[in-house]
Amino acid sequence: MSVFPCTRVKANVGGKEILLETGRLANQADGAVWVQCGDTVVLVTACSQPLDFDKGFFPLTVDYSEKMYAAGRIPGSFFRREIGRPSERETLVSRLIDRPMRPLFPKGFKDEIQVLANVISADQENDSDTLALTGASASLCLSSIPFAGPVAGARIGRINGQFVLNPTISELKNSDLNFMFAATREAVVMVEGEADFVPEKIVAEALAWAHKEIQPLIEAQEDLTRLAGKEKQAMKAQPDVSAVADFLKNAVEADLAAALSIPEKMARRAAKKVVKEKAVAAVADPASPFAADADSLAAVSGILGDMEKSIVRTRIRESGKRIDGRDTRTVRPILIETGTLPRAHGSCLFARGETKSLVVTTLGSSTDEQRMDSLVGDVTKKFMLHYNFPPYSVGEVKMVRVSRREIGHGALAEKALRPILPADDSFPFTLRVVAETMESNGSSSMAAVCGGCLSLMDAGVPIKAPVAGIAMGLIKEGDDFIVLTDILGDEDALGDMDFKIAGSAEGLTAVQMDIKVTGISTEIMAKALDQAREARMHILGEMAKVLDAPRAELSKYAPQHAEVEVSPDVIRLIIGPGGKNIKAITAETGASVDIDDSGKVAIFAPTLDSLEKAKELVLAFDQKPDIGKNYDAKVIKVLEIGCIVELVPNMEALVHVSQLNTGRVENVADFVKLGERMTVKVIEINGDRVRASRKVVLQEEQGIPWNPEETARPRRDRNDRGDRGDRGGRGNDRGRRDRR
Repeated sequence: MSVFPCTRVKANVGGKEILLETGRLANQADGAVWVQCGDTVVLVTACSQPLDFDKGFFPLTVDYSEKMYAAGRIPGSFFRREIGRPSERETLVSRLIDRPMRPLFPKGFKDEIQVLANVISADQENDSDTLALTGASASLCLSSIPFAGPVAGARIGRINGQFVLNPTISELKNSDLNFMFAATREAVVMVEGEADFVPEKIVAEALAWAHKEIQPLIEAQEDLTRLAGKEKQAMKAQPDVSAVADFLKNAVEADLAAALSIPEKMARRAAKKVVKEKAVAAVADPASPFAADADSLAAVSGILGDMEKSIVRTRIRESGKRIDGRDTRTVRPILIETGTLPRAHGSCLFARGETKSLVVTTLGSSTDEQRMDSLVGDVTKKFMLHYNFPPYSVGEVKMVRVSRREIGHGALAEKALRPILPADDSFPFTLRVVAETMESNGSSSMAAVCGGCLSLMDAGVPIKAPVAGIAMGLIKEGDDFIVLTDILGDEDALGDMDFKIAGSAEGLTAVQMDIKVTGISTEIMAKALDQAREARMHILGEMAKVLDAPRAELSKYAPQHAEVEVSPDVIRLIIGPGGKNIKAITAETGASVDIDDSGKVAIFAPTLDSLEKAKELVLAFDQKPDIGKNYDAKVIKVLEIGCIVELVPNMEALVHVSQLNTGRVENVADFVKLGERMTVKVIEINGDRVRASRKVVLQEEQGIPWNPEETARPRRDRNDRGDRGDRGGRGNDRGRRDRR
């Protein structure tokens, strides 16, 4: 028990104890909670600040940060501290926390809210993201900030057909399901994750099961709030604009309804702009009863938004007709073009209605893998999907930067495609897929999935099965609901759900669900999953008409690849001191060489010629000399008794003075120069010692065949003090003179 005063509650969830504590740390925050499972601890704080002006949106900021000291590590950055841009994981977890929290703040609440989740201890088994999500809810419940929680976060796995709540990091390796979800007491409010071709029925069962299992964590937050929670601040009274709403309904509702019947996005936007200008002019007109009322004029935009929502939703409920004239189940027209870019390894232009994505696949070597610093150590990624949403895709002018949304959409598409990739041992390439959103009117992330799959196939990547994605919407009034297939951007904004579902014909590979209501039932989720499967099968059929299987060969512009085996003993020689040898191979051939400790060498080269040259240079380090074989050797040392030559890298031989020429050689240095090349024949191998002859090569050129007996090393006399070969007699005479 801590020496500092604090309030604690515990919950048993999925067979693990989760501790919620407040009062020990960050007591000047509006709400703060310590969340612990095992030795993983996340500190989450919530603070609010009144604003003097309306930003036009709810200013909620959520930041999740992993402190390297939590795992006993020092950051790998130059400054050795957690600074700069958040990692991709930190960004994704921040989004996971934000999305279920945002709909639970009361409408009209405009104070600036900041939720900070810091991982301060990590046991590398119990993941911190689920704890951070629950902690965010608990800190808001404890605070004075109005919040319709609590919300509990958890992860769903499935191992050997059995659902597991909050599986450990090691257990997840054996799971075919990895869903992060958030739920209130009544309903699920957020889902995101990946699956290994899991059927829709199993996914629906998993969510229903997990919602029941998570209830103790809801109750624990309620208990902690009763024990230590603050009184909620009163909501500021909102100005009554009902009279303005009635006035605008008579003035512009018919015009707005007509604008919302225009199928094309940009034309509809222009028509809505005209309606808004008319509405503002009507309210500001001196003859208007609201002409001098600033609050009435400021309320116009919100009133038109509510009116637009009512028109669209009522039309769908009563006639089943959507903004672009479709019914609730029809997918927009699809156009597909592969091989769009002439020099890319694989490319596809995928359009569904007014959403269009140019998706490009690039193959690389192992040196192109992404390396990241994390709490579990340095990790690498062989597959990356980057999603870009440039401002021109929606006809806007904005700063070009990679936003949280782009990172999140890219991660979702990456999850959707990862299960279909070939195994590393059969396809060792690093893969990067880039989805460039060209035009957007709803679910460009799912266009990235469809286009990404086709671009992989266009590049010749042997995927396991095609994958497609679709976004589902919802119109819910009371207990009545309508599920919409392939939602438009306006239907996303005006509806109650954005449920993105990707998978193959066999089952799901990725899902992401966000809702704008307090929760949805398992009945709605099951219907959305079934309706999405119908749409997905249609899209897969359209994709198959263009490309029904991966191309038989990789693009001619893709890297060439080969693998060779060498003895583990020569790995250090291939690498060389300070990487000298391997750098030399790369410089000479343009190839990248990746060596495994087992002796397997993967070579990636830009052309077939450079691949063959790189193979030759690598294998040269693992060659054994052959008696009778000629070598183009390099002189690396000049001795009194001859010279040492390098036959190939890592293989040397002595060329005795007697074997340098057909005639007598008096001074080796006059005949042989350091660094010059000569053709020699290996004439003897004795263990690690190799003898070679230039004399034999010259004789063969004159038509005199080699006689191994003539070049055999002469047997030494017991008084011979040196290896003098044919001059051994002179050496013996010198020895006798010395003795005299």
